[in-house]
Amino acid sequence: MRTQEVLSQQSESGWEISSIQETISQITDEIIGKLPDSQQLTSAERRGIIARYSAVLEGNFIYWMTATLLATKSEAARPILLDNLYEETRDAHPHMMRKFAIAAHSFPTDRDALAVDEDLTNMRLFLGRLSGVQSLLTMAFFEGFIQRFMPFLAALAAAEGSTEMEYTDVHGVCDVAHTAGLFQALAKEMSSYPIKPDENLYEGVRLLRNLIERIVYYPPEKVAS
Repeated sequence: MRTQEVLSQQSESGWEISSIQETISQITDEIIGKLPDSQQLTSAERRGIIARYSAVLEGNFIYWMTATLLATKSEAARPILLDNLYEETRDAHPHMMRKFAIAAHSFPTDRDALAVDEDLTNMRLFLGRLSGVQSLLTMAFFEGFIQRFMPFLAALAAAEGSTEMEYTDVHGVCDVAHTAGLFQALAKEMSSYPIKPDENLYEGVRLLRNLIERIVYYPPEKVAS
């Protein structure tokens, strides 16, 4: 069954966390499986991917996780989000991201930021609705994606001559635990505050996938113009 078909279906008895995780894994597999070969990209293409990724992550990830915390109603789920935010803040993950981008000669320009603006705005507006279940699933998907995206991002930076890999090294490890924790939080939230039958559980996942694809595939000539 194609991912699009899976996303349109919901069991009459409700969602099962195991089936949700399987669907998210399938979506992530599809994205990772389609990534280009970093060695076959031009320098401009590699620079653009890193710059757009940095433009999204540095200033937005902690904001998104904070929005998810505000949206989460389950007291049992909230400590998981607080632990995540504590680590992001204590270890200055945005600083890691900035160092990574600068070392790869890929610090984002205004044009890089504008390239992702529409899809980034859609994500901000979505999270601003403060839907606990939808937000938790979106962030669980993103944490899992980031962990699997790190080897590709590191390869892009290495091809640009960088040896500054703290960001990719850290997130290639810590996001495994973060993903598991967010799925635990999702299960707790869903058990007490399920979404309405007419709400799309995967709405945020779809919006975030659109943003990821804009990061990876936006043509460099559009940035240059």
